[in-house]
Amino acid sequence: MDIYEARQRIESLTETLNQWTYEYYVLDNPSHSDAEFDRYMEELQRLEKEFPELQSPTSPTQRVGGMVLDSFKKIPHKRLMLSLGDIFNEDEIRDWDRKIRETLGKDVVDYMGEVKIDGLGMSLVYREGVLQYAVTRGDGVMGEDVTSNVKTIGSIPLKVKETRPFEVRGEVFMPKKSLERLNKERQEKGEPLFANTRNAAAGSVRQLDPRIAASRGLDAFWYYLVNAKELGEHIHSNTLDDLDKMGFKTNHERRRLHGVEELIAYMKEYQEKRASLPYDIDGLVFKVDDIDLYDVIGYTAKTPKWAIAYKFPPEEVSTKLLDIFLTVGRTGRITPNAVLEPVRVAGSLVQRATLNNEDFIAEKGLMIGDTVVLRKAADIIPEVVRPLTERRDGSEIPFVMSENCPECGEPLTKVQNLHYCLNPNCPSRKIEALIHFSSRDAMDIDGMGESVVEELFGEGFIHDLPDIYDLYQHGAEIKALDGWSDKSINSLLAAIEESKNKSLERLLYGLGIKEIGNKTAKVLARRHKSLEEYFTLSEEDYQKIDDIGPVAAASLCSYFRDEENLKMLARLKAAGVNFDYLGQDTVDTTNYFYGKTVVLTGSLERYTRDELTAILEGIGAKCAGSVSKKTDVVIAGPGAGSKLAKAEALGIKVIDEEEALSHLSTLRA
Repeated sequence: MDIYEARQRIESLTETLNQWTYEYYVLDNPSHSDAEFDRYMEELQRLEKEFPELQSPTSPTQRVGGMVLDSFKKIPHKRLMLSLGDIFNEDEIRDWDRKIRETLGKDVVDYMGEVKIDGLGMSLVYREGVLQYAVTRGDGVMGEDVTSNVKTIGSIPLKVKETRPFEVRGEVFMPKKSLERLNKERQEKGEPLFANTRNAAAGSVRQLDPRIAASRGLDAFWYYLVNAKELGEHIHSNTLDDLDKMGFKTNHERRRLHGVEELIAYMKEYQEKRASLPYDIDGLVFKVDDIDLYDVIGYTAKTPKWAIAYKFPPEEVSTKLLDIFLTVGRTGRITPNAVLEPVRVAGSLVQRATLNNEDFIAEKGLMIGDTVVLRKAADIIPEVVRPLTERRDGSEIPFVMSENCPECGEPLTKVQNLHYCLNPNCPSRKIEALIHFSSRDAMDIDGMGESVVEELFGEGFIHDLPDIYDLYQHGAEIKALDGWSDKSINSLLAAIEESKNKSLERLLYGLGIKEIGNKTAKVLARRHKSLEEYFTLSEEDYQKIDDIGPVAAASLCSYFRDEENLKMLARLKAAGVNFDYLGQDTVDTTNYFYGKTVVLTGSLERYTRDELTAILEGIGAKCAGSVSKKTDVVIAGPGAGSKLAKAEALGIKVIDEEEALSHLSTLRA
């Protein structure tokens, strides 16, 4: 066979296999046998091996999993991948509908109702009809490139007829049958079982070896065409029909709903249908169907106002409270935890649940030995609701709070209703601090999870944060431990080395400063861009920063004036850890407002001033309270007074709210 004949045969095989894949995975109506599919695939693989120059990135052979990756690279979303606001009952559905109607001045609005798949949010980008990359939601601004793994999902088209650029978003999930099969295989191998389909899907998509993802039986539903209007689409329900025609798998439990009464009826119907579906759902999504109305309805700082997620009421089960034990957090906070007789709730096997603090236990009236009602708050966090006192038989034991730390034995201190271990050398505090520092939202040291930190701490290789960066000195000793190899050590050391280049906000969060969460760390880093600046800031300086109150300001001052902390930071600096803000890691620097100093004045119609400030600062702008020569843009609404006059006198650019939103619209999902 010459290359011309090979090309024709490869094209024919590719077309047939793609059609069969679509019939099998999307239509669930195969027109071929497994043996036929395997025979055609083997022939295609043989021809591509013989004529490698004819192999295409969109060939069906590319679905079986390629090279093992070293890590996932980060990709910024071209348009923010926003989350949805949550509602939990009929009254809140009616209230959401009322606000939509008042905004639009309509008596009735048409919506789309869709089931909310319990999986991993994903975005696919296509150009010239070819899948370019697949990226996870991440933090909504930046996600992970998981293209190699997503290509292994048979229902996802690698090539489509639409040649204009477009982006489609949806959910990668694991069907219930796939989880049953996978857990059966893992049980036979003596491996830990996956708790639920969501965890299994997320874990499968984040495998560095695509062959593992290919073996897991993943699937995906697609529910949003990001640039629909650019493609001439104006009705959301029509875009879903068109995605079907393009070869994407959409969920056909969806329904066009006319007015709030149909929303309520759809909600009640799927509360009943939920358990019978072949995949897990954790709620419903309602969207205004007319895409042209989205900008009219608007956005909050975090969510679109034209869509909402209805969360199902949490499932409640009863089980036995076997014991209560204490854990020590990185700040020294002591938390009581329930040991429960294992019970399955909302798809997961639950054996532990936090009890928050001593007062929580007293208010609930809990006793060790009680039969208790358990549920998952928002289908995620196990929560003990109440004891079933009518089932008590006299064997129950009251809980008595310990006066000493369960780890180091030092006396506990009670602040308001919380207990703390104030011993800075408490082993549990150190371990929790190391785990937090290495976590994904902090320094993101892949492979430095809880069990690894505990092992390395127990072996004496790490005691504090800078010791992480000295682990390369202990490579041979670590290799001697069970379960370690050259490959695993090298991967860990590479992840540690990579973490040195993280942006300042990750380091600030990773340090575990009391009152400083992930979002606050970002606000701080954008205002003071080098860690050394924090060594001399006063409480007053901190309180000038938006979102920094007196408690957080006092905590920051205390942390950066502590001699031991300063010595520790000096060791991190000496190890090569970056102390500077790298805005390009988290913000699209091409957006109109990036790096500009913006002043808001007058009243706003679509947002509160706080909401718009949060949006602007989230994309790299600096929002100031007064106009000066350093001001770049003034956003002026009705009633603008002296600030507007000063801006005009200084020749500073003035825009209204609508123009500001037009600049933001290219970032919105």
